[in-house]
Amino acid sequence: LEDIDRGHGELSIRQADMNYFKLGENVATTPGKVVFQNDIFQLIQYAPTTETVAKTPMLIVPPWINKFYILDLQPQNSFIKWLVDQGRTVFVMSWVNPSPALKEKTFEDYIKHGLFEALDAVSKATGEKKADTIGYCIGGTMLSTALALMAKKGDDRVNSATFFTAQADFKESGDLLLFVDDEQLEAIEKQMDAAGGVLEGRAMATTFNMLRSNDLIWSFVIDNYLKGKDPARFDLLFWNSDATRMPKKVHLFYLREFYQHNRLAKGEMVMDGETLDLGDVDIPIFMQAGETDHIAPHN
Repeated sequence: LEDIDRGHGELSIRQADMNYFKLGENVATTPGKVVFQNDIFQLIQYAPTTETVAKTPMLIVPPWINKFYILDLQPQNSFIKWLVDQGRTVFVMSWVNPSPALKEKTFEDYIKHGLFEALDAVSKATGEKKADTIGYCIGGTMLSTALALMAKKGDDRVNSATFFTAQADFKESGDLLLFVDDEQLEAIEKQMDAAGGVLEGRAMATTFNMLRSNDLIWSFVIDNYLKGKDPARFDLLFWNSDATRMPKKVHLFYLREFYQHNRLAKGEMVMDGETLDLGDVDIPIFMQAGETDHIAPHN
């Protein structure tokens, strides 16, 4: 009953002890401050821990489906803390949890007023013209799209790009392709219209959980309901339960242009009057795949 109440009438199974973790206290604890913000994101700059730092700053672009702290869970497993301890000046984009007021925002808006303004802010804060970048999940998909657009425009502000379990070619997107036919996209659009022009975070979280139902649904049904166990203090699953909304136009563009038609990889995507070609991108690229990732298959 508590889980149904928390899900506002829909079952929202607890995957972790939601009362144990507190942002800034025992999760997302690497010291930093907001140095820039607009209506779709805040830019966090993390405090240095070394006497000297590398000349080129690092900008991390996380997914806007979840919160920014996936790479800064607890000190012992925080990638951001590790980067800072290596002498890097690290910036992370923290995307807004959009209300219906942002329903008209587009994927191009997220590039121009998201990534591009973040790059401007990083340059202003450090005095450096270029930044190394990391794109994670859908943040990486956006980064690859942006790099193709930047190549067309002669914009060379990105020094290198690293991708964490991020797709640019959606030809083999695994089980998520089951959710992107015309009928299901039409149903998703109606669902977003009913919610005021946004996709509720728990809707996307449920879809992702269904892709690994044994791990993310049934194991908790057994432990929580049949065995009466309390959920574990698991930082990653706490983060996984902290989902955010998405603007209608951004999400439909993502599902149609990438998943359904795979236009970026085919060289057919048009943005800002340009037909994008990933082959135009000539900066150093590093790609990291997750062997068991259920959203971005490694093969």
